Amino acid sequence: MNTNKMIYFKGCVAREKLKNIADATENILKEAGINYQIIEDEPCCGSVLLRTGFVDDALEQMQKTAQLLNGDTILVSCAGCYRTLKKDYKELLDVDLDVIHTSQLFSELIEEKKIIIKPSHQKITYHDPCHLGRHCGEYEASRKVLESLGQLMEMEHNRDKALCCGSGGGVKSAHPEISDSIALNRLKEVDKSGADILSTSCPFCKLNLAENGSVEVLDLSELVLRCIKHE
Repeated sequence: MNTNKMIYFKGCVAREKLKNIADATENILKEAGINYQIIEDEPCCGSVLLRTGFVDDALEQMQKTAQLLNGDTILVSCAGCYRTLKKDYKELLDVDLDVIHTSQLFSELIEEKKIIIKPSHQKITYHDPCHLGRHCGEYEASRKVLESLGQLMEMEHNRDKALCCGSGGGVKSAHPEISDSIALNRLKEVDKSGADILSTSCPFCKLNLAENGSVEVLDLSELVLRCIKHE
């Protein structure tokens, strides 16, 4: 991981709707002493266009974004951005970008003691985002982080068997009633887990699950920042 030329790519939801995620991530980067850049007028990665069938528009946008990002380490908060920049750019544009998800970075920072965590007795369950988990095979980084923060309480369906939050693929916009129903189904498993906090690693997931339930829903970045021990 090249932290000398790191760009923090916030993604549309963390940039516009859930700014606490972007703010928490930047605070963690500063705590760890990592130099990073923010792109003014950050472009779209193309994920939503691609998932909703606007392939030509997506490819046009992806070409522009690739030119801006190529050559740097790209840190992303969004699971959709991660899958798109890491896999789709390679498969569709033959552009191999250096992409890291915040869960992976936080796991490294904690292991290397670049941030010091004060663990608590809080019970936390974790929702696997589809793009990060099933699509990219990343299940363990977030869990390593959460196990250092408190007691991890797994839901019945987890990792590659995890249920969807209902927010992806344009369903939230096109069929909000279906999206809400899917989220409520997932939240039933949260209740059964016995956890006090639901954490996830995708702003889309946080947005939909938080809107449909009463449990506290925190992005991994927000939970890490809450548990950082300051000297």
